[in-house]
Amino acid sequence: MPSSRLPLGAAPRLSLIALSILSLLAPLAARAQTAPAAQDAPTPAADAPQKKLLDEVVVTGERKKTFAPTTVRVGAFRDQDPLDVPLTNNVMPRDLLDAQGAQGLFDALKNAAGVTRSQVSGSTYDNISIRGILVENRGNYRLNGSLPVVNLIDIPLEDKEQVEVLKGASSMYYGMVPPSGIVNFVTKRAGPKPVTSLTTTFNDHGGMKAHVDIGRRFGEDDSMGVRFNAATSKEETGIDRYKGDRGMVSLAYDWRVSAAANLKVDLEHYRKNVSEQAAIQLPTAVGGVITLPRVPDNKTNLAADWARYDAEATNALVRGDFALNDNWVVSLETGRAKTARDRVYTTFRNYNNDTGAGTLNISVLKGQAYTNTNHRAEAIGRFDTAGLSHELTFGASYNRRESAGWASGAATAPQNLYAPVDVAPINPTLTQAGYPSEIRDRGVYVFDRVAIGDQWQVLAGLRKTDYRSLATNPSTPVTVYKADKVTPNFSVMWKPLKDVSVYGSVLRGLEETGTAPLNTSNAGQVLPPAVNKQAELGVKARLGAVLVQTALFQIDRPLATTINNVYQVGGETRYRGLEFSASGEIGRDFAVVASALVMDAEITRVGTANAAELGKTPENTPKNTLSLFGEYRLPMVPGLSLNAGVYHVGKRAVNNANQAWIDAYEVLSLGARYETTILGKAVNLQANLDNATDKNYWSTTGNSLLGVGAPRTLRVTAKVDF
Repeated sequence: MPSSRLPLGAAPRLSLIALSILSLLAPLAARAQTAPAAQDAPTPAADAPQKKLLDEVVVTGERKKTFAPTTVRVGAFRDQDPLDVPLTNNVMPRDLLDAQGAQGLFDALKNAAGVTRSQVSGSTYDNISIRGILVENRGNYRLNGSLPVVNLIDIPLEDKEQVEVLKGASSMYYGMVPPSGIVNFVTKRAGPKPVTSLTTTFNDHGGMKAHVDIGRRFGEDDSMGVRFNAATSKEETGIDRYKGDRGMVSLAYDWRVSAAANLKVDLEHYRKNVSEQAAIQLPTAVGGVITLPRVPDNKTNLAADWARYDAEATNALVRGDFALNDNWVVSLETGRAKTARDRVYTTFRNYNNDTGAGTLNISVLKGQAYTNTNHRAEAIGRFDTAGLSHELTFGASYNRRESAGWASGAATAPQNLYAPVDVAPINPTLTQAGYPSEIRDRGVYVFDRVAIGDQWQVLAGLRKTDYRSLATNPSTPVTVYKADKVTPNFSVMWKPLKDVSVYGSVLRGLEETGTAPLNTSNAGQVLPPAVNKQAELGVKARLGAVLVQTALFQIDRPLATTINNVYQVGGETRYRGLEFSASGEIGRDFAVVASALVMDAEITRVGTANAAELGKTPENTPKNTLSLFGEYRLPMVPGLSLNAGVYHVGKRAVNNANQAWIDAYEVLSLGARYETTILGKAVNLQANLDNATDKNYWSTTGNSLLGVGAPRTLRVTAKVDF
């Protein structure tokens, strides 16, 4: 439920729009500044800080380096202590991302239990699953807890302060999303200390990157702050026939308009143009069994270097918070995210497992574009009644997701899995293949956090959803799906000690059941909405400087599967698991991040057309995952740190019929960093070695595809603070 300490905002489109919104908000800010204070302020919730709902601007310029999260900034739990969140949450703070030299989404999330790659290998962007459930690329990724950004291009980490995952059903706050979890990106903001840094990174494959980060506060009493980030890179990963470039620029602005009004604006634009690694299609089943080929060398790319993935994205978000008095705050948000791409997508199929000879299917896709528009209005207040302390939230949200039509053409070429050859450029005739679609997801919600004495909290809420999706195709009737439903959420938390929480939660949510992938006959179709259910029982504790979490969960959700090459809803799946995580500092010199998941997932209901899937494990769902990363800060050499990490993912079924399994794998990472001062400037020198043993392994499956893990990569980084 919402914290008593509210964040300060978010961001729109371009600077002109930002200035327009500033002028519109100025009268409200002035009015809020003169709002009378309550005469008899009620006692706040038992665990809430004794202060006004609206805080000063939260700055992050001076921060203690730590792997332990202190706040969660996602959804209804913005700026809460993780101990007060009655769901499993994992936070990857900036220092952890820096220590690991994280370059992308999967690099950050590999520290969270149950996270795996899905379908694609990650050479262009990271498609991931959590607890075996696909993280929907247009609804489950959020900027500053609000704007749904489109994860069809690498989301930059250079301008992010932390990355966090709120696992499970999140429909109460976010509307129509699957219960895999919400991935939230928190942007850097200007702090009290000026920031000017230049970072350069080189890898052993010839890749290189430069990144500049500048932050300043200004104005009367430093009431305004600006954080600017920009990066450019030459992309080389060690994969054959892979090359390209990437760039990003972002601006985060905040303004403490008055003691009663705050404003935040975030703008970011990023692009990536690289060769896309080919996906490998599953062989045909014989007698209900698929025999997989041996894993090719991890540098193998069956596609040509001209098979480009050319994408760009622009995200804009504005948030304003206005204190009406000491106990009530109104928050307004608006934002827009747009991603466009042209793609030459290659799959390798119809091959001989022994010789490797097969066929490339080359699809040229032009003009794909996805736009998310998001608005939210919310009122949060505190009051006492009948001896109980309430923190009540009323809200309304509106999200519109639009997809433009696109043109495509196809061609084939011979190729060999074990001895790839160059493929000559093609220029197929393009015809209309994808057609415009629109999704509208509106909702109103109310939830209350009730403190009963000093140790108990009850959290209860309802959301009413009004959903409509529309797909246009000239060859078939217009497809429309609608949903109008009320879903409840209920949690109970007991805090026997200040740093220990025990909770139980029951949640219901609506979700879209998926979007048909490109290799199905109904590619791009959004499937009908359905209800998912979740129950979770957990314990959280802060042991010194280490946050420990463990939880038992069960999720029941609709099953999306491919039947006769048509992607459709075909039953129901149940996910049961036990999850554990620990992160923080052990003593003065050692820091650790650990996670583990043991899970039993089963297809519990099917239709007549997919009866063979009953009782099977959902595709790409491991029975166990484990990650362990530690850093030792050598006391005998001030500034020097050594680190290592091991990451395990259990075996996974290649499809819902369990006709084959990819093997479990473990990868090792090593690193070192040294902080010193040269000519009066702070300098950080760092080296990271990923996949240190240069292991060949299947890193991903799902959607009838296979992907290979990345080769061993050494990155050397130098950062100078001016």
